[in-house]
Amino acid sequence: MQDFSRSAYLTGPVFGATPELVPSAIRILGIDPGLRRTGWGMIASAGNALSFIATGTIRAPLDGELAQRLVALHAGLTAIVRDYAPNEAAVEQTFVNRDATATLKLGQARGIALLVPALAGLSVAEYAPNAVKKTIVGAGHAEKAQIRAMVRVLLPRAEFDGDDSADALAVAICHAHHRRAAAVRFVSQSAQG
Repeated sequence: MQDFSRSAYLTGPVFGATPELVPSAIRILGIDPGLRRTGWGMIASAGNALSFIATGTIRAPLDGELAQRLVALHAGLTAIVRDYAPNEAAVEQTFVNRDATATLKLGQARGIALLVPALAGLSVAEYAPNAVKKTIVGAGHAEKAQIRAMVRVLLPRAEFDGDDSADALAVAICHAHHRRAAAVRFVSQSAQG
């Protein structure tokens, strides 16, 4: 039997602190799904303040069958949800490219990224890659280096091991921004009617 525990697939350092936070903060898990590497990032959002909690990358076995890769992603994300107890989750939508087979396989990994937080009872938001880039950098076609730089500006204590975990933090930041905007619209509409 293969080991699908947290330590088996969270390779490299998990950056950040323990999951303890100010009780009023909303903990948001951002996920950048991939079949080889799924980035994840956890932030806290309290009003306009964002705080870095942790980030890392789940690495699936490269030589295994697709089903085994999906099991590894499921086990890794399940451990993160259990260990960090997020209140909400956000997942980046699949970028459709010319290779239909690759897009379909990525969609299956994305399905795991949606399923795990939903099974834990979390609301799960989805954001297009261009929406994440526009929220973080101000331009929908930003480069990876620009995203990493802005994540460091918005979360000065953030440490990450590569583009996947930086992108996951960007997804979490995007969700924090959009959930605040939705709350403002709701309050505004409630006051008018």
